[in-house]
Amino acid sequence: MNKRAAGMAGGLAAAVPAALFAAMAGTALHRQELVTAGVVLPLGALAALVLLGCVQLFLGASFRSLVPTAVAGVLCYLLAGWWSAMVPGKRLIAGDLAGNIWVYGIVVVTVLMLAWCRRYRRRKPAAQVPAPAAGAQA
Repeated sequence: MNKRAAGMAGGLAAAVPAALFAAMAGTALHRQELVTAGVVLPLGALAALVLLGCVQLFLGASFRSLVPTAVAGVLCYLLAGWWSAMVPGKRLIAGDLAGNIWVYGIVVVTVLMLAWCRRYRRRKPAAQVPAPAAGAQA
């Protein structure tokens, strides 16, 4: 097994529990609200999205690949979608403002983190083009 394949397998193995953590912690956190002057601010949903972004940034920087970042975002979105589609008595994410910010914000954060983590990718070394000889004519 080459080093790149081993790194990819490690990245995928790390992305699954990281996505489970982000989905569970974000779902628990998204209902926290701050009421100021009669206005409800869903700060928990924003904090949950920041948590997800931090997890994805860590994965992208650690494994120098976009794949673990994407896997974590897709898995987190699938779990949040599943928890919001349960029957009303068992639903973990309601269809209110905080729930919508959390569920649909996962997509936005994942796209932003994929764009940001592009800078951490491993790049193949540039092919060295030999310089023309001093006396050679074109």
